[in-house]
Amino acid sequence: MMRLILGFLGIVFTATTLSLVFAAAGIGGLLFMYSRGLPDHETLSNYAPPTISRIYSRQGMVVDEFATERRLFTPADEIPDLLAQAFISAEDRNFYDHAGYDPRAIAAAFVDAVRSRGQDVRGASTITQQVMKNFLLDGSRTVERKVREIILAARIERTLSKDRILELYLNEIFLGQNSYGVAAAAQTYFNATLEELTLEQVAYLAALPQAPSNFHPVTDYDRAITRRNYVLREMYENGYISERQMEEAQAAQLETVQGGHIEPFRLNRPPRNYFTDEIRRQLSAEYGADEFFAGGYAVRSTMDESLQQVAEASLRRALERYDRDRGIWHGAVETIDPSLLGDEGSWRQALASVRIPRDIEGWFPAVVLEVGDSSARIGIEGVEDDEDGHFIPAEDVTWARPLNEDGSRGSQARVAGDLLSVGDVVHVRRMTRDSDGSFLRWTLRQVPEVQGAFMAMDVHTGRVLAMQGGFSYQHSSFNRATQATRQPGSSFKPFVYAAALDSGYSPNTIVIDAPIELETAQGIWRPSNASNQFYGPSPLRTGIELSRNLMTVRLAQDVGMDTVARYAERFGVYDDMTPFLANSLGAQETTLYRMVAAYGMFANGGERVEPTLVDRIQNRYGETVYRHDQRLCPDCDLASLDPGFAPRVLSTRERVIDPITAYQLTSMMRGVVQRGTASGSVNLPVPTAGKTGTTNDARDVWFVGFTSNIVAGCYIGYDQPETLGRGASGGGMCGPVFQRFMLEAIEEYGGGEFPIPEGGEFYPIDRYSGARLPAGASGGNVVYELFRAGEAPFEGLLSVIDGGWAMSSDIPIFARPDEANGGGGDGQQVITATGETVEVPTNTGFGTLSSGGLY
Repeated sequence: MMRLILGFLGIVFTATTLSLVFAAAGIGGLLFMYSRGLPDHETLSNYAPPTISRIYSRQGMVVDEFATERRLFTPADEIPDLLAQAFISAEDRNFYDHAGYDPRAIAAAFVDAVRSRGQDVRGASTITQQVMKNFLLDGSRTVERKVREIILAARIERTLSKDRILELYLNEIFLGQNSYGVAAAAQTYFNATLEELTLEQVAYLAALPQAPSNFHPVTDYDRAITRRNYVLREMYENGYISERQMEEAQAAQLETVQGGHIEPFRLNRPPRNYFTDEIRRQLSAEYGADEFFAGGYAVRSTMDESLQQVAEASLRRALERYDRDRGIWHGAVETIDPSLLGDEGSWRQALASVRIPRDIEGWFPAVVLEVGDSSARIGIEGVEDDEDGHFIPAEDVTWARPLNEDGSRGSQARVAGDLLSVGDVVHVRRMTRDSDGSFLRWTLRQVPEVQGAFMAMDVHTGRVLAMQGGFSYQHSSFNRATQATRQPGSSFKPFVYAAALDSGYSPNTIVIDAPIELETAQGIWRPSNASNQFYGPSPLRTGIELSRNLMTVRLAQDVGMDTVARYAERFGVYDDMTPFLANSLGAQETTLYRMVAAYGMFANGGERVEPTLVDRIQNRYGETVYRHDQRLCPDCDLASLDPGFAPRVLSTRERVIDPITAYQLTSMMRGVVQRGTASGSVNLPVPTAGKTGTTNDARDVWFVGFTSNIVAGCYIGYDQPETLGRGASGGGMCGPVFQRFMLEAIEEYGGGEFPIPEGGEFYPIDRYSGARLPAGASGGNVVYELFRAGEAPFEGLLSVIDGGWAMSSDIPIFARPDEANGGGGDGQQVITATGETVEVPTNTGFGTLSSGGLY
């Protein structure tokens, strides 16, 4: 009997052993089969999840962000313990004990599935397994994927620490509302940092990984509360919080951004503008769009927020003024079906869905609800209705004429119904009383068809302080400061004069202002002055101050257009300038961005300055990967300096032109502002220089100017170039934009006299005849010009540059600066630009004309 029992036990033992052997072999074979071709888990050691790249203003405020996935990377040592404990309690309570997978959880899940006959199937994935699924595998629900997941989880546990695995998980997990990772979710739901989260908020975030769409804080409030409270109970049972903490948190309401209890983060961030989008364009080109949008860069921009707002307002004011003066109503932005405008809730919902620029300060989207005999009743976005409603009265539309279907102008509007119909979506603005700011009425506005750009830059560092690329970024994201290539017109002339002054000419060199004819492939070219008159021999200063075209062409011919082209390229105005004489008058296109940067080199004494929108870039780990300012500061590392001494900052910049040339040009361009083509619109309390530009038929108008610290420029024109009409000019249209901006800028950045370079000497010069005057001379006709040492001006005969073209016999020998009088005079008296009569010294030596340098 015993033998039979032993034999039976032997058979059982053998069968069991063989079964275990075969099972082990089967499992081994299964693991071997599924482990073949697995992704390399060691790549996670260097994995960096896609994170948001943020743009910060000069003051350190977040002004924009770019991302393919809205994620803020948070290192493991910066993740609060309470947050980590909440996710561990909700997702993997044995996280710190298992080796990547949890046999107990797998067994429990299997038992529950069997007991419920497949009705209660729950996951048993650990946090490590979820990391493997999210990073290295797909999300398919198959046995094969599960086995591969377990294999990889066991391997990664031997490669990475638990904290590193948890870091990957908490930065990668999707938590709804386009938020990836806990830091982005904290901001999205609670507008808080991780450190600011309360216990109940932490528990809600930990409730989301299971199914974010099922626990929306508004539409699924009860389910969200139930899941949150489950997480709190798990935290208590795991010993992370006390029972009292659990009960208080479970009793708390779920208050979120989505529920309207908390102000959203985006509300505190300004709308995207031309400045930040240009940073996006440049850095995407530099690093690649994929890297920039996912790299988690912290970009410290050069933007001065307050001046950016001034730039936007100044340009908009000029564009709108021109548009209102034209008096043409372009029509509604869009039309809403009147049947959708029943009650207040209906029209507000319909208006909110309309695509209309909402980034224009002081402007509100509105919809016409009713048109009466004289006025129109409107509903205004973001403005509550009062008892009487809001109206556009008849007196507010009389400035405009509607356009007919054939493009012709209709009759002048007399009542609101002449321009508006029910359902029209328009812009409105509050009109207030100047004396006390009290409300008067709502006024009808429209985005102008004319466009333009403005940019301001620090002349010493190249830091761009403000940039506005059009009337409204939301209306048109095309950045006309950097992307629009336009003819600079007369604003290019300083580069012709720079080439001349660097080539041996002087500020009092005389150039003939007389008719020119030139044969070209397109026929005879006859350039003319804006007045269509000619003024005879005049000093270089007059050519700049009064923007004489014929003087400039003759000077360019005499210097040589190849030389002018080299100078324009050296300043960065063009990459490759075509040496045609017409280009001396600014016929070749360039950008405002290039022109402002080039003028900055006049302002800083002739040193190269590269414009930049970015001061510094840091990667996701806080390491600086780019810094713009490369100047040397040998004293900055010293513990202290002697009283009254500032740290020395040494420039390593390339010199573009001689510093005396830069000062001579600056002095001449100060004359443009004091008594020339910008004198009527630019009048700042600090020394200011600049140059106007108006192209043929006034298709583009420019002004670029500078103080000792800041250079700024403006251009205005249609995107599809067409004339701006009679009277349009750079001084008249762009000058006021510069003036309004710079009044604010000098409050912050100041301004002073332009530094006088070494190696020169001042001499009194008659600014009408160019003749040297006796030492100590003064008066309205006297200007002290800087000459290089050893190049003192002659006291007698002055040569005259004619560029190879003869001077007509009927052109007076003395120039009359007042263009309205059209020349003339007997050579003894001249009339100034202000109408004064001044005596020209008799020892000027005029009477003999040289033929010019090339001929």
